[in-house]
Amino acid sequence: MKKPDWYVIQVETGRERVACETILRTCEHMRTSSREGESTLRECFAPRYVTQVKLRGEFVDEERLLLPGYVIAVTERPWELAHILRAAPGFMRILTMGKTFAPLSDDDRSWIERWTREGDRTIPMSIAYKIGDTVVVTEGPLKGNEGMITRIRRRKSLAELEIHAGQLTIHTTVGLAVLPGPAG
Repeated sequence: MKKPDWYVIQVETGRERVACETILRTCEHMRTSSREGESTLRECFAPRYVTQVKLRGEFVDEERLLLPGYVIAVTERPWELAHILRAAPGFMRILTMGKTFAPLSDDDRSWIERWTREGDRTIPMSIAYKIGDTVVVTEGPLKGNEGMITRIRRRKSLAELEIHAGQLTIHTTVGLAVLPGPAG
């Protein structure tokens, strides 16, 4: 049985959590009128990532939005979800390529699924070492996925990435601590 696709929904930036609650509530309300009482939506979430910030001289973990201005809806029926979103209050629309809904790419979806679980869609921080001019990721979600990295911002403990939804590319960041390499 095929898993339902993950669709990216554009929402007002800063209102991602409220948008998820509104979408879930609206879908639940509409469920009673849906065929066989089956919900249109399996899950709706605003994925997050962990990074570290310096606070009073110490590094502390901080969660941030992975895709500011977007949430992800898991559904087998995007047309029905689009209809429900038109009835919901606020700005919400599923990303499309022409007239076709554009699900998140299989690679990006499996990368998020591998590092998160339903109910807690927070991507942990990766650890890397700098050896000469090379940065080698040794643990975390970026290990083996270094090709996703477009830029590293060491002072902010961030790695910039590209995530694909159809032919659309979304630029985002995740936590990456780059430590000095082993002496040798």
